[in-house]
Amino acid sequence: MPQHGRSVVAARGPLTPRRGRLALSTAIAASIALILAAPAIGSARSALRAAFPGTFSRLIEGGLAVAVLAAIGVALARIRTQRTLRYGALAAALAIAWTYSAATGSADPAIRAVERVHFVEFGLIAWLFLRVWRDRPDASAIVAPALAALIAGVGDEAFQWFLPARVGELADVALNAVAIGCGLLAGAAITPPADAGGRWTGASSRLVARLLALAILALAGFVHLVHLGHRVDLPGAISFETRYTAAELDATARLRAETWRQDPPLLRPPRFSREDQYMTEGLQHVQARNGAWDRGDALTAWRENLILERFFAPVLDTPSYVSPGGHRWSVEQRADAGRRVAGRDAAPFSSRAFPYPIQTWSPVVVWSIALALAAALTMGGRRAEARSPAAAD
Repeated sequence: MPQHGRSVVAARGPLTPRRGRLALSTAIAASIALILAAPAIGSARSALRAAFPGTFSRLIEGGLAVAVLAAIGVALARIRTQRTLRYGALAAALAIAWTYSAATGSADPAIRAVERVHFVEFGLIAWLFLRVWRDRPDASAIVAPALAALIAGVGDEAFQWFLPARVGELADVALNAVAIGCGLLAGAAITPPADAGGRWTGASSRLVARLLALAILALAGFVHLVHLGHRVDLPGAISFETRYTAAELDATARLRAETWRQDPPLLRPPRFSREDQYMTEGLQHVQARNGAWDRGDALTAWRENLILERFFAPVLDTPSYVSPGGHRWSVEQRADAGRRVAGRDAAPFSSRAFPYPIQTWSPVVVWSIALALAAALTMGGRRAEARSPAAAD
């Protein structure tokens, strides 16, 4: 954005190589710190919710309002030129954040408030990366920070998938991506790039191609880790999606039965620990079974219980922090359920117990596509740079 015949970069002075490295190091360090802070953030959120159960969501929303007002205050202090365009970008960032949150947010006010915190977290990460590349003479000043922040957003959700009581899924990656876009709009309004409309250089094409290749590989790794699994079938046309094969479920069940016999999971796992995905899947089927039974849907409850008895017996039989008496139906309740569904259990049934999508795509296909795209982008970036060897980073 020009300023009285001079570029904004000229007015404020371009980043020197040393300052550029420092800015990049700061952005990367902040991204890593945000990712690694996930357990501590979860603990702090739980403690705050326990201390203020009736006002938790209002406290979070109030903190977000303070952050937004602070950003507006900074904008008022810094925006002196092209006010219409820059205030418009800031307003668009706020409008997009609010609209996306309202359209896709959880119905639970407390969860929705926590989801909105992503807009502050990844808006800040996006701005830090914008500071690294805002002096570039083309649209890479915006595209490069967006891709770098997206890689951090994928890493954050992947790390959360490993943690007890935290969730990582593609919907959260999408939330982070929208937050990054809003952060870049607000950041460009407050500290605008030099000339994002300039002609692309070969060095810029190479930079963006490499970052896009890394983002594609990060997304492929995330999908493989979180969303790829298997369809397991039981007699009676019953099926469910799981991250394990039937053989892996059987082997894990034997291992958990032996381990939990000596050391049952009576204490809630610490935040800084590895989530037991087998137990989590079993508990999801327990919740689906119990919810269906409470609604009077004995047929769904019966089928979910068959899945539990076949593959998650240790979850049913072992006392835990969730239920000191375990989760297995009594003989009387099981007999009652069997009478209720007699003659009605022939229709196919596909469990929807797990709340997040599990796809049965081939990992080979996912990685083949990702690697092919990453290789093509990397080579394309090199060719673009070779065609303009005089272009400087």
